[in-house]
Amino acid sequence: MTKPMIEIDTVTKYFGDKLVLDRVSLTVNPHEVVCLIGASGSGKSTLLRCINRLVDHDYGTIRLDGMANDDPRFGKTGLQQRASIVFQAYNLFPHMTVLDNITLAPRRVQGQPRAEAEERGRAVLGRFGMDSFAASYPEQLSGGQQQRVAIARALMTRPDVLLLDEITAALDPELVGEVLAIIRGLKDEGMTMMIVTHEMGFARECADRVAFLDGGVILEEETPDRLFGAPQEPRTRAFLQRIVASGRL
Repeated sequence: MTKPMIEIDTVTKYFGDKLVLDRVSLTVNPHEVVCLIGASGSGKSTLLRCINRLVDHDYGTIRLDGMANDDPRFGKTGLQQRASIVFQAYNLFPHMTVLDNITLAPRRVQGQPRAEAEERGRAVLGRFGMDSFAASYPEQLSGGQQQRVAIARALMTRPDVLLLDEITAALDPELVGEVLAIIRGLKDEGMTMMIVTHEMGFARECADRVAFLDGGVILEEETPDRLFGAPQEPRTRAFLQRIVASGRL
């Protein structure tokens, strides 16, 4: 039996008095892609951040490859290296070149020699057609190019899991496709991913499973065909009907 890469067990999170995640349980197997969908404020992004402890949950357990995510054996930054996250805001350092941005963590955190980190950095950029921009600065790139660099940076630590939080939300519509194509390629290579997305067509095409969150609860979790084709929960049906009416599915 395959051991889950991510195990989320009855995770609860409050921000002050506000309950954001309510006993959420979910597993993600190696090489699986799970998309989280739902209205804004449903807890999707918070759940993603809890996995690599950018946000600490209050109750419950999260395990990465069988080990609790608060286990000190991960070290100060080891968890973030193994479960790497990409945000809708690219968060690139404006004063650093593309190559310096993506090699910073391997050099400063993992202690790789500059030459070794830069060799790998150029190879990763080349996968995304960005090797010719290694000496460019973020402001010289389009939004789609900056997001490709952000994904490349996340891959530089050779993570076990890639966490993607609305990575197309800040892009112009014509740039969305090129970023989603990169994610499809990573899926084909077997990367384990959890993806928060409002791109329902992409979720339907690319996910192995889709989880619908509402009010901090996973109301429904199914394969894309079943969840989009025959949702069981009234709240899921209402959400998808609005998506269809808006022309996004």
